[in-house]
Amino acid sequence: MFGFGMPEMIIILVIALVVFGPAKLPQLGQSLGASIRNFKKASLEEPEKITVKEKDEHA
Repeated sequence: MFGFGMPEMIIILVIALVVFGPAKLPQLGQSLGASIRNFKKASLEEPEKITVKEKDEHA
């Protein structure tokens, strides 16, 4: 997972807990998850748009 092991994940979680506090962590997790989903969705849609555009230019 991007070269991150369990110790690195725990350190990041502890730092986030100290910086943002326990009340904000669920909201941050939800926002991060939504951002990742949107990025994946957009990255899957873009090749289709590029392929259609290339076909239109060659026609």
